[in-house]
Amino acid sequence: MAICPQGHASGSDDYCDVCGALIAAPSPAAQPGPAHQPSGPAAPHGTSQTASQGASQGTSEAAESCPVCATPRVGPFCELCGHSFAASSSAGGSIAGGSIAGGSFTGGAPGARTPVTGARWEAVAAADRAYYDRVIAQGGPDAAAMAFPPYCPERSFPLVGEQVRIGRSRRGRDLVPEIDLAGPPTDPGVSGLHAVLLPTPGGSWTLIDPGSANGTQVNGKPVTVNVPVPVGAGDRIHLGAWTVITIREGTP
Repeated sequence: MAICPQGHASGSDDYCDVCGALIAAPSPAAQPGPAHQPSGPAAPHGTSQTASQGASQGTSEAAESCPVCATPRVGPFCELCGHSFAASSSAGGSIAGGSIAGGSFTGGAPGARTPVTGARWEAVAAADRAYYDRVIAQGGPDAAAMAFPPYCPERSFPLVGEQVRIGRSRRGRDLVPEIDLAGPPTDPGVSGLHAVLLPTPGGSWTLIDPGSANGTQVNGKPVTVNVPVPVGAGDRIHLGAWTVITIREGTP
């Protein structure tokens, strides 16, 4: 158990899981190997969704490993490198068949899953004090140690490509999500791979939580693990201890 410069006990020895402060640069020997299964930060509220996610997967899936980094599979996306198991399936693929991990997806081959030309989508990340107050009010093992950031500028991320991963990068790990919330300031409630945005043939987006430690909300409603939720202009995605992501559409 590492101790950060602010005195917090952190499960990670590079950046503090509570305040995000740099602890120390990890040695090469301390970096996780290919079979390492990263765990999310301690939940500030609610119950971890990882257990329910694992129970919903079949035995054949549990025995499968990521073809990129060999991490054991626990959902439709690799928690270490973000690889999509569905997109690489040689048996038709759950995306091509019109569904993802038990939830519906509006069909089409993977090549069709791109935004409509002429429309520019962006995700704007910011800090939401009202959401933070609700999280702290619910309690949790680390709630007392989580402080709302005194300054958190808005950050805009373009939504382009076949998938846009939401999470936070960490030193020594290959996963660098397209929406990287590593900070500063760092929201300690955001998992390495927290959620994924997928474009639909119609030009909108769906959001999937592959099993984050602390869960995700869309417009105030909890997202069920591995069940796609449609999102569009004006929708607000809450995650972590205080992060809100607003989906916006504009003209390129």
